[in-house]
Amino acid sequence: MNGFHRRIVVKIGSSSLTSPDGSLRKDRIEFFAAELIALARTGADLLLVTSGAVAAGFARLGFTKRPKATHEKQASAAVGQALLMQAYNEAFGAHGAVVAQVLLTRSDFSNRKRVHNASSTLEELLKRGVIPVVNENDTVSVDELKFGDNDTLSALVGNLVKARQLLIFTDMDGLYTDDPRKNAEARRIDRVTVIDDDLFLMAGGSGSTVGTGGMRSKLEAARIAIRGGVQVFIGRAAEPGDVVRAATGVGWGTYFDASLHTLSVKKQWVGFHSVPQGRIGIDEGARRALMEGGKSLLPAGITSVEGEFHPGDVIEVANGAGKLIGRGVVNYASWQLRAAAGLSTEEVQRRIDVQRIEVIHRDEWIDL
Repeated sequence: MNGFHRRIVVKIGSSSLTSPDGSLRKDRIEFFAAELIALARTGADLLLVTSGAVAAGFARLGFTKRPKATHEKQASAAVGQALLMQAYNEAFGAHGAVVAQVLLTRSDFSNRKRVHNASSTLEELLKRGVIPVVNENDTVSVDELKFGDNDTLSALVGNLVKARQLLIFTDMDGLYTDDPRKNAEARRIDRVTVIDDDLFLMAGGSGSTVGTGGMRSKLEAARIAIRGGVQVFIGRAAEPGDVVRAATGVGWGTYFDASLHTLSVKKQWVGFHSVPQGRIGIDEGARRALMEGGKSLLPAGITSVEGEFHPGDVIEVANGAGKLIGRGVVNYASWQLRAAAGLSTEEVQRRIDVQRIEVIHRDEWIDL
């Protein structure tokens, strides 16, 4: 084979797999299975991140529309996950391919040992020619830690397996300057080099009543993936050959260039996998030193401390306006930092017994 010889994560949303009434469309699963097999034959190693468990299951439980209560969604996922995997087994099996179910939660990524175990499992499956089918474990996930229609999950998986590409397929053919369903003059953005606040303002809500993730969650996923060096495509696959087209740079959608300076595995964990245990505010001088000067964060620049945390925990950092600007590994307990906030380095050394004077060392900091 003279194909890509690269690892690709493919994410398929609920809107691409289900009917408007929420029922699972086996013809769509068969379509994507054939498309992914065609992509695999070019030499790519594939991982599939899928949504659709809740959408596939709620009708079987007698709901007339997607439920909103957590326990109802979890029950729907428990039924729907089995239906979803049965459909994938049959669809890929028709092409002689073997698939494996991998269910993950946000906490699996926040714990370093568990994320290592997940990585080892995925690597073994890929080595044996199996296509991992990854989904969120909706039956045990809690709302405040959910991934958002698996968009973020696909980005984290892409970074975890060091993928070359993340292809996110949805019912929209890319990112537009405005909602093309409402504004005929809206134009598609073919390529993005920087994901900034203006880009998020362009992104609207979810385009489907079946899925939970809109373009904003897909932009967030792209932001995470490109920081890890993974190229991203967001768009539509409706006809045979569209998935291969997307992988070769001529798909119906928007392409996001990966950052020139990719993050280390540790900084990826700090920025995107960990669960912050607290939040601090800093003044403008500290922000400039940290984000523009490449310096570590010192106690003198701390203006507020929220939460209870310990040395080695990950905390969020906000600027003077309260906007989140980054995360880092803290060297102080929360009670120590409250006592040290605003003090000079010399004063902190006289008053408080800490191993390192930096609140967050530059090497353990990531801008967001």
